[in-house]
Amino acid sequence: MRILIYSYNYYPEPIGIAPLMTELAENLVSRGHQVRVVTGMPNYPQRQIYEEYKGKFYLTEERNHVTIQRSYVRVRGPHPTLLDRFLLDGSFVCSSFLQAYRGWRPDVVFVTVPPLPVCVPVALFGWLRGCPIVLNVQDIVSEAAVRVKLLKKGSWLSWAVDALERFAYKTSSKVSVIAEGFKDKLISQGVSPDKIVCIPNWVNTNFIKPLPQENNSFRQKHHLEGKFVVLYSGNIALTQGLQTVIKAAASLREYQDIVFVIVGEEIALRGLEQDCHNLKATNVLLLPFQPRAQLPEMLAAADVGLVVQKHRVTSFNMPSKIPLLLASGRAIIASVPLDGTAARGIRESGGGVIVPPEDPQALADQVLALYRDRQKVMHLGEQGRCYALEHYSLEQALNQYENLFMSLTKRRQPQMQPLPELGRELPGDSSR
Repeated sequence: MRILIYSYNYYPEPIGIAPLMTELAENLVSRGHQVRVVTGMPNYPQRQIYEEYKGKFYLTEERNHVTIQRSYVRVRGPHPTLLDRFLLDGSFVCSSFLQAYRGWRPDVVFVTVPPLPVCVPVALFGWLRGCPIVLNVQDIVSEAAVRVKLLKKGSWLSWAVDALERFAYKTSSKVSVIAEGFKDKLISQGVSPDKIVCIPNWVNTNFIKPLPQENNSFRQKHHLEGKFVVLYSGNIALTQGLQTVIKAAASLREYQDIVFVIVGEEIALRGLEQDCHNLKATNVLLLPFQPRAQLPEMLAAADVGLVVQKHRVTSFNMPSKIPLLLASGRAIIASVPLDGTAARGIRESGGGVIVPPEDPQALADQVLALYRDRQKVMHLGEQGRCYALEHYSLEQALNQYENLFMSLTKRRQPQMQPLPELGRELPGDSSR
């Protein structure tokens, strides 16, 4: 097949959807398919165009046999206003459409949202080229924006976002979601259940795997040998509430060998640094994002991995760090809504424990309980690893996506008359 992946983020961006789309594209190529990717100039998570891509409007490059077609995006720093966000998405919508046309006609288009406005050029491209579209929903923008109070429920802007989502669903041949919890919301927005397929975000279990803590380079570099390490690594944004972690750490500072390590974007860490100072949380180590090649060592350095969400986060949200932590064989403490998709996923995995969100004391108590019960820590990690191998492997996701794409391309192929069996006379054949 010829597959066009339409994704705002891609390699070399180190976190979020970019590594997933990179793995998907390169592994589809390894299975014999042709893949090209329409994406923006790299800018995440710093929200600044990477140095080697500055000043370029269009750029086409090839990496691991994937054709990458980049286009201009308007980026205005790490703290965009709502207007900046609209202009960023709008710039990609306009500039990417031409890139999509520069290349062969695909058999199927795979597009990931958010950003939501990208569904407009994709729908137009799919209609003009006669291609089926698979819409991959990583988050439901209308719900998420209202929950974190970026949008007011019932406002014209909220209505417009909801209408854009409905347009995206209607113009797609299939809608893939990353957790079962998405289905009810999509159905309420008019999507047929037959149109929805659930394919969880995956993790490369050959790359992310349990590693020994002895001679661990991350522990050695940051003087963590002999410490009980509680690790949070990922986005620091409105939905996380890392202040809960800082408060929990401060209440445990008397335990000299418990260290909380928070890895994130440098600008976001500055605010947490002030929180640490105010709360005298001297047992917190703040570090910038590490190179992706060092991710397995960093995860292996932890005794416990943290997943943190606020009360008001959407119940169907499934953080991509959960499969990563499970695959690394490390126990999870999840400070998340008790009835949400994240909590359900961790319960089913058997790889972690759950505490109420935004409750520093409950989080601290659970850290202390696991600190005192290393056997349980090991048991949770082992169960999580087994679950990741069964449910979140890259190979499993590739099979599901490949089958989904093939089902759509077969539907479009003209019906051919079956060839006659060998040895039977062909109609009108006078040679025998």
